[in-house]
Amino acid sequence: MIAGLRTGSVLAKARTVPFQKERVNGEASRELGLMSSKRQNNQLRLAFMTETGSEAPTNGIRAELCMAKQEPESGGTSERLMEEICKPGNMRWALKCVQENKGAPGIDGMTVKELPGYLKKNWPKHREELLGGTYKPKPARRKEIPKPDGGKRSLAIPCVLDRMIQQAMLQVLQERWDPTFSEHSYGFRPRRSQRQAVARAQEYIAEGNRIVVDLDLEKFFDRVNHDILMGRVAKREKDKRVLKLIRAFLNAGVVMEDGVVIPTEEGTPQGGPLSPLLSNLMLDDLDRELERRGHRFVRYADDCNIYVRTERAGQRVMESVSGFITKKLKLKVNREKSAVAVPWQRKFLGFSFTSEKAPRRRIASKARERFKERVRELTRRNRGISMAKRISDLAQYLRGWMGYFGYCETPTVFKELDAWIRRRLRCVQWKQWKTCKSRYKGLRKLGIAEPDLHMLAFCSRGPWPISGFSTLARALPNAHFDDLGLPRLIVLYRAGV
Repeated sequence: MIAGLRTGSVLAKARTVPFQKERVNGEASRELGLMSSKRQNNQLRLAFMTETGSEAPTNGIRAELCMAKQEPESGGTSERLMEEICKPGNMRWALKCVQENKGAPGIDGMTVKELPGYLKKNWPKHREELLGGTYKPKPARRKEIPKPDGGKRSLAIPCVLDRMIQQAMLQVLQERWDPTFSEHSYGFRPRRSQRQAVARAQEYIAEGNRIVVDLDLEKFFDRVNHDILMGRVAKREKDKRVLKLIRAFLNAGVVMEDGVVIPTEEGTPQGGPLSPLLSNLMLDDLDRELERRGHRFVRYADDCNIYVRTERAGQRVMESVSGFITKKLKLKVNREKSAVAVPWQRKFLGFSFTSEKAPRRRIASKARERFKERVRELTRRNRGISMAKRISDLAQYLRGWMGYFGYCETPTVFKELDAWIRRRLRCVQWKQWKTCKSRYKGLRKLGIAEPDLHMLAFCSRGPWPISGFSTLARALPNAHFDDLGLPRLIVLYRAGV
């Protein structure tokens, strides 16, 4: 009611003071935005209104602030862990995370937007099932997505309700387990990132460890042994309801595109919020073994690089560690993708390194090729969109790409890619003109005079060779694309984007 009165008074003031119209409308929009935000928060509260307990989502927040540090493995002592998972504050935080992550619906077709309304009616029943140890998750929907190397990665998309419950479990378990993980593990952990992993690898190389043992685990997420994994979980947690629920998520099965349900007897299906934490728990034994042997290593999920001083030592480490992974963890090392080599011949998380005494980070060749493939897709002629729209889509991708690869230390590559992108756009523009007459008019409009105008417009060479002509570069200079909103990679790099 008060918010409505405020909005009304603001609008009334706008009618009496015309020159303040823009400022007043902005104030009214902010008031309406606050009302919308309050309604959304009320929805979240209504979804869990039958519960009692703390209102603050303490587990999720503390997990995000938790710095990973090396501590001895310790088992959980709480046998009422499920009550902690089901606390209203923790569940509301989990619901908020699922809503922010969005994602596709599972086999039941329920969307993220429909979840709060469903919970308002059905959460008391599901809460009792969780506390009683009788909750049964639905099978996940299987989806295959292409991998950068040309293969396919299988995703298992749980129902949104199961995703929320997994997220609630993650918030509690990660806070308990993460401090006990190795300091050499960087994947899927709070306050740890791929950049930190790459920087640590760079430090090892600079110290004189010029040989890398690059280990690749073959289909790791699909081959995790459930019994071994649950044994690791049971060492840490004593609440049998939590153990039973984790096992149920692992064994829920997947539904293929033809509707056939396939049981999952091994693996931690990618797609659920809990899978990354379970994968880190599974590979914690590998981290501890490498630490016990005194190796310098970096692990990000199933990518593990060990740095040694000689090739002979690298071959010995490759054999012994591969044997440990096979016998102890029941996993398989991909011999084709694993190798003992110098670091500048290998890639790690999209980066490689120069061969200098003080190595610099550079973008791996495969990462550059993937970048070019994506740019070609965004700038292909048959998209049927304007140049302005094409550049808008391209600019969004470039900023996101630089948000990660801007960490490299060889800026020359950005200058080369900038030149290639603009030549590509000139080629697209040339193709869009189609006829010699259209090209003649377009070039004249852009300020090209005779005789260059006639020579270029009626040139019989192909679009790509012509895109490299200096005359076309004068017609469509870099400043032209700057005006259309296309960012320069080298400028983003210097700005630290």
